[in-house]
Amino acid sequence: MAKNYSASLLADGPFVFVSGQLPEAPDGSVAEGDAVEQTRQVFRNIEAALAPHGADLRHVVKLTYYLRHIADLQSVRQVLREFLVHEPRPASTLVEVNGLADSRCLVEIEAVAALPAPERRDGEG
Repeated sequence: MAKNYSASLLADGPFVFVSGQLPEAPDGSVAEGDAVEQTRQVFRNIEAALAPHGADLRHVVKLTYYLRHIADLQSVRQVLREFLVHEPRPASTLVEVNGLADSRCLVEIEAVAALPAPERRDGEG
């Protein structure tokens, strides 16, 4: 079975730092359901946060997961395989926490993305 993360990853900048995303829809409602549905919403939120910078999930080099229940890890990994289909996988850290900013939330994820360096034009130093 392939790892869900890379132990280390060398990345060029510039970087985009995405604050911890909760499973909130654009209207502010919290995704109903289990950790699978909540994690899907979190990844949609990360995608939306990256888009204005010309980035997407392929550019993510580091993820930090905060789970209220470590038992939800398999659910989170299931969604991870749906959204992160590229290699190498981002480096990651998982932390079980007593609570999150909203008690209805089961998961929060923050991300760091590395944007490709702009291409140099002929004659540039």
